[in-house]
Amino acid sequence: MKVAVVGASGYGGVELIRLLEQHPYFEIGAVFSSSQPGERLSSVYPHLESSLIFEELSVDSMCDGIEVVFFATPPGVSSRWIPELLERGICAIDLSGDFRLADPKVYESWYQKPAASSDYLDQAVYGLSEWFQNDLRHARLISNPGCYPTATLLALAPLLQEKIIDPASIIIDAKSGVTGAGRSVHQGMLFSEINENVRPYKVDRHQHVPEIEQYASLFAETEVAVSFVPQQVPMSRGILVSIYAGNMNNYTNRDLYNLYHSAYEQAPFVRIRGQQWPETKFVQGSNYCDLGFHVGARTGRIILLSAIDNLMKGAAGQAIQNANIRFGFPETAGLLFSPLYP
Repeated sequence: MKVAVVGASGYGGVELIRLLEQHPYFEIGAVFSSSQPGERLSSVYPHLESSLIFEELSVDSMCDGIEVVFFATPPGVSSRWIPELLERGICAIDLSGDFRLADPKVYESWYQKPAASSDYLDQAVYGLSEWFQNDLRHARLISNPGCYPTATLLALAPLLQEKIIDPASIIIDAKSGVTGAGRSVHQGMLFSEINENVRPYKVDRHQHVPEIEQYASLFAETEVAVSFVPQQVPMSRGILVSIYAGNMNNYTNRDLYNLYHSAYEQAPFVRIRGQQWPETKFVQGSNYCDLGFHVGARTGRIILLSAIDNLMKGAAGQAIQNANIRFGFPETAGLLFSPLYP
């Protein structure tokens, strides 16, 4: 199948290219970049041996024998282009937040941009691969989850679904490598600014908050509000999310171990670590999510730990996983390789 990547010169886009170039069922037909049209991919990213040339974005080019288009673009871009692709029968997988939120007013409040049309928001299937497979198999538009929501929801979903934690008690502390901020140049990403530093940002106002709350509420079958503090740490890749919540059912560590194994026994990319605490190094360069947990006997709180590579399971890897599910290929196609270590 021929596919295209829009926003191919960014970190998420080039990660998609790396995965697609060795995928057994997908072939890259075109790559698009608004910032570097006409440039050879291998001159912008010399680590890739490729003859691909970045093209100027146009619907006609995207429709030239292309069956799937991946959008690795900033918010506000895909909502302008995807409707026309859908009308021409092309499947779209969007890595931005443009189609993740059901309420257009919520999107506009958190993203400060015009929302996509409700007609297309209603068509979008949320691509948290392990939980929405039946819907993904028939989707025309897949909205790939954000990196923080992926790590957070994979940890929370089994507990919320079984009413094990108090949905009003959830506190999320999340640390991310600097690639999560994209490839654009600004002062905060200078080596001297980020090195030997941990920087909280967008405290309780990150755009992933409403996404987490929307789907946590779906799993819990009640309204969920979370406290969320993201932080940048001086590494390129990786997210470690620590979650704290009240234990409503006196579950033990053994109970949680059994619950998570039952929830994810058919999930090839979720690894239950239990009390072997997840680390970002254990998932670097892979599509795995590692989950750990601990029941505090003194406090009555449950502690959850979730580690992913933000560019893989948090972006490009999960997008490929969703494409595999959508088109009936093995879910692991093009994604089964070990994490990088050390």
